[in-house]
Amino acid sequence: MESHTFGHKLLSLFSIPARCLQGVSTVKRAPTEELKAIFEKYASVSKGSEKLMTSADFIRGFLGLFPDANYDPASVALLGGIVDSSKDGLISFPEFQAFEGLLCLPDALYLTAFQLFDTNGSGLVSFENFENVMKQTTLHQRIPFDMNGEFVRLYFGRDKSRQISYSEFSQFLHDFHEEYAKVAFKKYDPEGTGFISALDFNDIILSVKSHLLTPDVQANLIALTRGGSSPGSKVSYAYFVAFTSLLNNMELIKKLYLQATSNKFDLEVTREEMLQVSQTMSQVTPLELEILFLLVDLHKQTGRITYADLQAIAPDQYMKKINQRLAAAKSAAPVDRSVVSQMLESAYRFTLGAVAGAVGATAVYPIDLVKTRMQNQRSGSFVGELMYRNSIDCCKKVIRHEGFFGLYRGLVPQLMGVAPEKAIKLTTNDLVRDKFTTKGQIPLYGEVIAGACAGGSQVVFTNPLEIVKIRLQVAGEIASASKVGAVSVVRELGFLGLYKGARACALRDIPFSAIYFPAYAHTKAAMADENGYNSPLSLLVSGAIAGIPAASLVTPADVIKTRLQVVARKGQTTYTGLTDAARKIWAEEGGRAFWKGAGARVLRSSPQFGVTLVTYELLQRFFDVDFGGSRPIGSQSGKVEPRAIQKPIPADHIGGYQLALPIFSGMESKFGLFLPKFRAGAIVPVAPSQ
Repeated sequence: MESHTFGHKLLSLFSIPARCLQGVSTVKRAPTEELKAIFEKYASVSKGSEKLMTSADFIRGFLGLFPDANYDPASVALLGGIVDSSKDGLISFPEFQAFEGLLCLPDALYLTAFQLFDTNGSGLVSFENFENVMKQTTLHQRIPFDMNGEFVRLYFGRDKSRQISYSEFSQFLHDFHEEYAKVAFKKYDPEGTGFISALDFNDIILSVKSHLLTPDVQANLIALTRGGSSPGSKVSYAYFVAFTSLLNNMELIKKLYLQATSNKFDLEVTREEMLQVSQTMSQVTPLELEILFLLVDLHKQTGRITYADLQAIAPDQYMKKINQRLAAAKSAAPVDRSVVSQMLESAYRFTLGAVAGAVGATAVYPIDLVKTRMQNQRSGSFVGELMYRNSIDCCKKVIRHEGFFGLYRGLVPQLMGVAPEKAIKLTTNDLVRDKFTTKGQIPLYGEVIAGACAGGSQVVFTNPLEIVKIRLQVAGEIASASKVGAVSVVRELGFLGLYKGARACALRDIPFSAIYFPAYAHTKAAMADENGYNSPLSLLVSGAIAGIPAASLVTPADVIKTRLQVVARKGQTTYTGLTDAARKIWAEEGGRAFWKGAGARVLRSSPQFGVTLVTYELLQRFFDVDFGGSRPIGSQSGKVEPRAIQKPIPADHIGGYQLALPIFSGMESKFGLFLPKFRAGAIVPVAPSQ
């Protein structure tokens, strides 16, 4: 026997700094002051200076369950008793706060179910407690459970006087529904033939296992009895047990599928392949797999299954709802994190951004060099023949006169600038996006502003490196005895000279990022598969497509920046600033000069950003680290579950109460503990036909 009552243990939770756990994710306990204000908002009873809640206040008012006027008061009172540990019919604030702490425990679902059956608050469940609660469920009202059977006596003793603790009760509750299915089968097979009719099978499953049925499965229960191991329209006990076991083991079936496909989600798998991998797990039998493929074949008749087929069959898991709640809570409110964790996250993103930027820049650098030389080529004011006829001619002449590695002139300073450039750009974009994001959604103008801020912030780092890179890229055009290097260029320019053309650089980078980041986000979403997952190819294509409008539309600013940053040779026009350069280019070379190198710029920027972002996202998938903040885009590897339409979390559901509704729903979806929603004899409201 336990020395302290379970109720006292529950009350002690309000002083424990518990955290709501789901894997490594957490939701902090609610502050006492805020929780008390919410409690008093819904409490309708006053005893002296103390405010108290009724069961209806908590279940109907605070949680929003049983909203109809003709609700069943017995069901509401029974559920309210979960929180009312003193069992006096009223809920005090310490009890309200203690239950918030209970919801923060990893086994909150089993603890809540235990509290449902512990109707006298003793910390133990007697047979009378169990019987009284079960008789109120809709399941028992449809198919009465044998309260005198061997299963009950094994747990509560032959004379049913034994009381069971929480740990024992959790196992009892786990086994109870499997036993219930056996009891139901025996009821429909009074002669003990080992067979029931298809209609009886349908009735039992709808009564005992309705919480495990998806609409697809429920619509095909009768059809399932026409195939498989059962003769005619009869269903054998083995077939019945295999079907219920299949529903219980769908998460395990998914793991078998992923094992068979090496964690691919869109491959088709045959029954033989599933049979082969199932040999490693004794819980899955050949008959269960036979039923699985029979169920899938009712829709597509291919003899193969995919992960999406399993998703359509798998029952809704209460933990999935908790995951969604945790994700919604995290997106709705910032998580308090230490300075150290934020610094580590910045270093993490900085490193991945640097590597991704280096890969992207190196991949397309020859195109960038050709683009720069084409933009610097003058006509009109400079007397002489044009050096390059087009981009292809430029590429050929660079290789002929400077060798293959001439295409990579200026790469080193470019790579030196990639790390701070990508770090500041990605960090600023993410930071500003977070400011505009509400409940996981960001408006288009927020995306544009975030991109613009990212583009503006990078100019501080990119302009000095751009001007050094450009001067090295065009140095090969002039025969010289002395070799031009990055150090000599920096010495010649000086500190202020490194920011020559910064206004033009900002004029290029700000609109580029304002266009690129929103375009990438929407293109990526459009190219995701039906489950929201982006393959590496879709990421590459999304980045490349988004780069086309962003790179082409800012080419005039890029031309002006290039002209300002290169050294004018003898006889060439010189420029004093952005406006002067724009005016002189227009007067001497015409409007077409502003679009010089546009094709090369698109060919360089579009694939570069495609390569950079696919590398960045894949690195996040391979080196996935959770620092407690918002999850970086692309950090989730593998399957991304389809997003169900979720109701927003009520503002008053703070701390552990953010998980209250999924937990109460889990008592139905996992244990089948359905209570009547309406009073006996009440008119049940019917939804209008669509």
